[in-house]
Amino acid sequence: MKPTYAIWLLGENLIKTDSDYLHAYKLRDERSRILANHGGIWLLELEKFSAQCIETEQQRWLLFFKDGGRLDDNRLPDWMNTPEMRQAMSTLRKFSEKERDYHAYQARQNFIREQNTIRGEYEQMLAEKEQMLAERDRALAEREQERAGRDQERAEKERALVEKERLLALLKQAGVDYLP
Repeated sequence: MKPTYAIWLLGENLIKTDSDYLHAYKLRDERSRILANHGGIWLLELEKFSAQCIETEQQRWLLFFKDGGRLDDNRLPDWMNTPEMRQAMSTLRKFSEKERDYHAYQARQNFIREQNTIRGEYEQMLAEKEQMLAERDRALAEREQERAGRDQERAEKERALVEKERLLALLKQAGVDYLP
């Protein structure tokens, strides 16, 4: 088997009862037999790590993972002045720029979604208003039609009355007494 290590960098403390920042675990079975002498899981609790003086590469990398995001890549501390650390800072800067670009993109997408939602709600309100106006216009047209129908009925009744009066007058002229 090839050696396989998992390195877990934790920003918060997981094992609160132990002050060590480094925990190395081996793969074992139920009877505590080690599967292989190489490989395992290294758990590194960055919150617990502190070093006044960087003496090893492990300490350098741990401090980078703990504080790298707060460092100014134009004025690096002495402990960061190695080719590997400068390259790590360059990579971190690229990731940060990509993350800023990503967040700017997401903000723009959110703005566009909000605008589309507002536009949709506005268009729906306009459609509802147009529908209400159309219904009002239909109701007004129906009332106008009803009024025109009543006016026509009234006019027909008046014409019928006038015709009746004319006919009665003709009968009276002809000397015919008509009693309704």
